[in-house]
Amino acid sequence: MTKLLIENGAVLTMDAKDTLLAPGWVLIEGDRIGQVGEGAPPAALRAGADRIIDASHMAVLPGLVNAHTHLEQTFMRGLGDDKPLLAWLRQVMWPLQAAMTAEDMHLASLLGLVENLRCGATAVNQHHKLPGAEHTDATLEAAVRVGLRFQLARGWVDTGSGAEAPEALMAEMERLHARWHGAAEGRITISFGPLAPWRCSDATMRMAIAQARSWQVPTHIHAAETQDEIALLQQRTGLRHIEWLHSLDGLGPDVQLVHCVHLSPHEVDLIAASGSVVVHCPTSNMYLASGIAPVPALVRRGVPVALGTDGSASHNSQDLLETMKMAILLAKVGSGDPMALVPMEVLVMATRAGSLIMNNGAVGRLAPGSKADVTLVDLNKPHVMPVFRADSALVYNCNGPDVHTVIVDGRVLLDAGRVTMLDEEELLEACRQAATRLWKAAGSR
Repeated sequence: MTKLLIENGAVLTMDAKDTLLAPGWVLIEGDRIGQVGEGAPPAALRAGADRIIDASHMAVLPGLVNAHTHLEQTFMRGLGDDKPLLAWLRQVMWPLQAAMTAEDMHLASLLGLVENLRCGATAVNQHHKLPGAEHTDATLEAAVRVGLRFQLARGWVDTGSGAEAPEALMAEMERLHARWHGAAEGRITISFGPLAPWRCSDATMRMAIAQARSWQVPTHIHAAETQDEIALLQQRTGLRHIEWLHSLDGLGPDVQLVHCVHLSPHEVDLIAASGSVVVHCPTSNMYLASGIAPVPALVRRGVPVALGTDGSASHNSQDLLETMKMAILLAKVGSGDPMALVPMEVLVMATRAGSLIMNNGAVGRLAPGSKADVTLVDLNKPHVMPVFRADSALVYNCNGPDVHTVIVDGRVLLDAGRVTMLDEEELLEACRQAATRLWKAAGSR
């Protein structure tokens, strides 16, 4: 069993007490955290380590979890600027997605996953919008190659444009679950991803939730993102998004509600009582002018809130460190309260709460027995120094390029800034050419 020792870092364990060990050390044994300690590691541990990483002037924390993204949008970066959500979807996203080949999807996924890795993410939730089996397999194959922990929430709608027959949806979910769920030594998981309440029928939603629960996998859905979307559902059902889900027994700890920008007080009560998880995507909400989610109120009610970048076409990056700063500042300006959120609360969103999204209690903290998913962030930078509190520096000062090393399942995927599993320059050139072809193909439709 390989033993990797990380020493001399500011270790943020993200345990229930938010323990900080400065300096501290972490011993990785195989794919698990073996020991964590304060000060210098025992001499015997150093002597028995196969490799030692000196994390002086670095933060050492559980790998970040990007709880919501759309990897196909890495090829659409910058094309959907300055539009509200529905226009953004109809004018840019849907035509480009329709033109994507499986190879485009594979390359876009590789690009997005490498970007996530470089920004400190060890786990990614892909809300997958392209229904073709070949496209879905292409993104899963990319996830296996890069080596991140990966949940694919397979998107579906059964009303309006792009509607999918319920029988076809369930057949494809059966195939994905049989072939991919638990693949790559358990790093790959499959879940249900209804795209939005106004595009899903009551009957199919009930069926999908029931099947998800029989497999013990999550349901991941955009909810209450814009006022226009809420109005569209009200026209059909008379209910707001969270009210509708509640009416279908569609809330609970296994349900992941993405955005939740526009919630009534009653809907906040429903979410809090159900134990549902909210995924906050602050940069996307600002980019599309969707509004400001009531995250501080949700946190105060005990609602677990995870953090997502959303896709690159409504964020323009996959930088979760940058997203943490956006989350904390948006909460302050939206509430008028400088204490609306504090750095450690946002770090919890990106780590411990993110583990709920991945349906995996073994990630999100540095503790003996946890999975060895670890991110090292270099704090020895002019824009970060001086560092009096590691949590403050991470949230207010750091961004993706400050990530030094990323480890998943004990494997070093980013080694002192070097991607270890593929030729990055070759990937960038292939993506550059493919994205140009896609834009021309979409424009001709």
